Amino acid sequence: MPAIQKPMRYGHTEGHTDVCFDDSGSCIVTCGSDGDVRIWEDLDDDDPKSINVGEKAYSCALKNGKLVTAVSNNTVQVHTFPEGVPDGILTRFTTNANHVVFNGDGTKIAAGSSDFLVKIVDVMDSSQQKTFRGHDAPVLSLSFDPKDIFLTSASCDGSVRVWHISDQTCAISWPLLQKCNDVVNAKSICRLAWQPKSGKLLAIPVEKSVKLYRRETWSNQFDLSDSFISQTLNIVTWSPCGQYLAAGSINGLIIVWNVETKDCMERVKHEKGYAICGLAWHPTCGRISYTDAEGNLGLLENVCDPSAKTSRIKVSSRVEKDYSDLFDGDDTSNAGDFLNDNAVEIPSFSKGIVNDDGNDDDLMLASSRPRQRSYILEDDENSVDVTVLKSGLPKEEEDDDQAGSIHNLPVTSQKPLYDGPMPTPRQRPFQSSSTPLHLTHRFMVWNSIGIIRCYNDEQDNAIDVEFHDTSIHHATHLPNTLNYTVADLSHEAILLACESTDELASKLHCLHFSSWDSSKEWIVDMPQNEDIEAICLGQGWAAAATSALLLRLFTVGGVQKEVFSLPGPVVSIAGHGEQLCIVYHKGTGFNGDQCLGVQLLELGKKKKQILHGDPLPLTRKSYLAWVGFSAEGTPCYVDSEGCVRMLNRGLGNTWTPICNTREHCKGKSDHYWVVGIHENSQQLRCIPCKGSRFPPTLPRPAVAILSFRLPYCQIATEKGQMEEQFWRSVMFHNHLDYLAKNGYEYEESTKNQAIKEQQELLMKMLALSCKLDREFRCVELADLMTQNALNLAIKYASRSRKLILAQKLSELAVEKAAELAATQEEEEEEEEGEDFRKKLSAGYSNTATEWSQPRLINQVEEDVESRGGTDDTEEKPELHKHGQSSLSKSADSSDTPTIKSGAVTSVNQGRVNPFKVLANSKEPAMPVSSTRSTNILDSMNKSSRKSSALNRAANNEKSPVIKPLIPKPKSKQVSAASYFQKKSSQADKTEEGKEENPTDVSSETPAVCPQNAENQRPKTGFQVWLEENRSNILSDNPDFSDEADIIKEGMIRFRVLSAEERKAWTNKAKGETANDGTEAKKRKRDESHKTENQKEAAEENLSLPKKQKPLDLSTNQKLSAFAFKQD
Repeated sequence: MPAIQKPMRYGHTEGHTDVCFDDSGSCIVTCGSDGDVRIWEDLDDDDPKSINVGEKAYSCALKNGKLVTAVSNNTVQVHTFPEGVPDGILTRFTTNANHVVFNGDGTKIAAGSSDFLVKIVDVMDSSQQKTFRGHDAPVLSLSFDPKDIFLTSASCDGSVRVWHISDQTCAISWPLLQKCNDVVNAKSICRLAWQPKSGKLLAIPVEKSVKLYRRETWSNQFDLSDSFISQTLNIVTWSPCGQYLAAGSINGLIIVWNVETKDCMERVKHEKGYAICGLAWHPTCGRISYTDAEGNLGLLENVCDPSAKTSRIKVSSRVEKDYSDLFDGDDTSNAGDFLNDNAVEIPSFSKGIVNDDGNDDDLMLASSRPRQRSYILEDDENSVDVTVLKSGLPKEEEDDDQAGSIHNLPVTSQKPLYDGPMPTPRQRPFQSSSTPLHLTHRFMVWNSIGIIRCYNDEQDNAIDVEFHDTSIHHATHLPNTLNYTVADLSHEAILLACESTDELASKLHCLHFSSWDSSKEWIVDMPQNEDIEAICLGQGWAAAATSALLLRLFTVGGVQKEVFSLPGPVVSIAGHGEQLCIVYHKGTGFNGDQCLGVQLLELGKKKKQILHGDPLPLTRKSYLAWVGFSAEGTPCYVDSEGCVRMLNRGLGNTWTPICNTREHCKGKSDHYWVVGIHENSQQLRCIPCKGSRFPPTLPRPAVAILSFRLPYCQIATEKGQMEEQFWRSVMFHNHLDYLAKNGYEYEESTKNQAIKEQQELLMKMLALSCKLDREFRCVELADLMTQNALNLAIKYASRSRKLILAQKLSELAVEKAAELAATQEEEEEEEEGEDFRKKLSAGYSNTATEWSQPRLINQVEEDVESRGGTDDTEEKPELHKHGQSSLSKSADSSDTPTIKSGAVTSVNQGRVNPFKVLANSKEPAMPVSSTRSTNILDSMNKSSRKSSALNRAANNEKSPVIKPLIPKPKSKQVSAASYFQKKSSQADKTEEGKEENPTDVSSETPAVCPQNAENQRPKTGFQVWLEENRSNILSDNPDFSDEADIIKEGMIRFRVLSAEERKAWTNKAKGETANDGTEAKKRKRDESHKTENQKEAAEENLSLPKKQKPLDLSTNQKLSAFAFKQD
């Protein structure tokens, strides 16, 4: 009996209209663009009850006396039914929701919005929400799996996704629909539906047919179509029994099929041909209510009378029910096509990938039904898998069922259900700061140089290039006939690339606008079956990563350079100057995590690899969203959760989080689209996107600036704030050391200002710790300070009456000064050793000599450590017995804060002068314990104001790195004592003088202690040279008033001398020392009185106390006096 079509009647104003039945089917409920919900007792009801829910109502759903509507104020509201009393707001979006549906038992609703999000909300407790992210365009429709395991969504990005509700992951994605940018432009609203009760089939209207997909295997079982369908299908709905399927088209045709037989049962045409946008099947009888896009309501009666079912179907239904009870929902939730990388499309990447049926046999591990079932049973709605019945039903039931036609069929063993971690689909390649490919107007790149936009619509297919600084180049308009998909922009060129087609190869196109000749562009074709997936530009070079796992380098003029293989499929690449950063798939991630690796190469004259495929840290269940370099050249990247990370060159090239953009977002669906990072100004430049992950091209988006903040603990406290500020300052100025190391120019004032800022923060933290009586913490903080700041810390501790702290800080100051001098001496000796080897090698053969043996100067230290015993270690056993090791840290300059890793050590592990005549070699060394037992303050009785002045001069923040030609200090104790000794002449005021020891390491002179601290030390060649040339320096620089300036200038001039001249001065100094050795002590006492006035005049500007403390003062008084002298 054919269906009866009742006349249409007016329901709402023009626009999208939705319809549903109540639980019993006694009422028809509609909503429309007038913002009203109307409750009709029947189609002939002339006075339906009306409830106003807002300005516009886009969708409605009704169950268990709860009426849920999606309205134009971006909310999903609840009203009681049939009273229509408002019952609260379930959830909010940043833009309007397009579809709402109930689950099977009415406890949850799902809503999809134009802000790309899908939410599941508990009706009784709206705080219980789950958000599904992954669509790249507005969501069109939703459908709950009857078993509440899966949720299906369709979107304007062209994809239909099936989600696991439990963990909010995407089980499968099909690129079935035509892409568009908004619901109003969608050709079909794609109202899909799961088969009731069993949920075995999923029906999706696609073009002029309905595709039915099998649960868990996600294979396309079959399509339903009809020759009368001339326009796209818009909506589908199932009969309550699950046997029939109805569909409505955009030209008003309603078709009903029998899913078992695939026969068309009904064809009904809308009287005016309007698009069917609402379709609901009566819960108990064969009635279908429908609405059109003009606000009208219609009704079909006697549709496929359910009484026509055969007895065979009823029997099968009982079996199906028994079968369904064998498995709980948790087992099936993990099933799916999880091994096929191309089966699911990763969030935010819109290009669809079709499921590869060729690998079905490999995928059966995840399926509870073998593929061979197609010839065992007819694939209809009520059929059951014999394998499952045989393996799962009790024997009695199995015997009963053998009366049917299935007992003679072959039986295959059931494969086990996989219940482990689920692999994550691999992220597709992308270009940083670009928007998705499916958009008609999109950004191809937005960086610090300019913007490249692509327009691909009916009117035009072109590319616009705009420069932030028009002095670089004027704006350019390019045709896009080759359909370029990726682009990059630099000061020198524009780089474009396109994918291959059936006729054309993938091409790399460069517009070298900075070229001085007339040929300003070139194109390179890739080999066959090789597509360019990512590109970037550097200084004078371009790079392209291809699908053949190759990275190809070109000069900016078009010369092919190196080609090398990538360890995995590329994700993105970025270039800056000579640096190239490559991110690729290192392996397969699990449970939503990506497994990425990163390579960092330097492509200058000395090509080298900095990062060798290290894992790239990402936030859990996130993917890479942006990768690039800061304006100063430090690699950075951003993940989809908004976490910004930067390469920390000062900590072994580790990655440190520097900002979380999610903290700045007002709504959950808001995001920041990063376009640039600046270290000097500490700015993150990005575009705020309300309700989306990327901005539209028009109107032109405004760039916002976010500040950085490292994720330190207790950031609300004063201590936490200062710690975060200090380490952020350190990290954001690491690039200055990198620039200096690689020969780049940078502002010296920037580094000085950074060091000043860091030292101020350290002083504030030390003062705070001092007030809290955290003296050990004070010493730890002082360890990070420069010498100047450390002197202030000693003074502060003394004034705060923290005498033990002041003593510890003074010991630390001595150690740091000794370490600095030792490091500089090592560097100087290395340079001298290199010069000496060059001279030896000139004119001599390469035959083995004693100079080429491992006992060379540069090898002594290694021999001592490897063999564990040399002449020095035998003569100084007690030093090794106390566990001292070689210097483990080096200071690049005196104004750089140094992290101390260990105590200063004996010099017997240093390098040996092979030309020095050994003297007093049998003299035993004094044990460290003896010098340790002496209070360090006792050696300060002859300390003068000059030593602190020299200390400040040597550690001035603006001074260059000074490498004096001096021997190494004997030990930390020797340095400690000599650091505070008075000097015998003006030349002894230099750094060399402070750290002076006998030049021969192997001459075992006893370590200096308070009893022999007055011993005269030999002069160096520089001191002798300075005495004779002081007048010349002062005449050339009459403005020099500070002794430190004279020493600095002297060092610069002395270093210019040739090695022979410097050696001559050194020999001269040794000769003078030998002649005067017999009266060293006496001369020291005499000269110290003669030069007292001259020393005070040289440091007149230091405002230091001039009164000398007597030798019999107490220890505390000595400490106070020393602290003030260190100013």
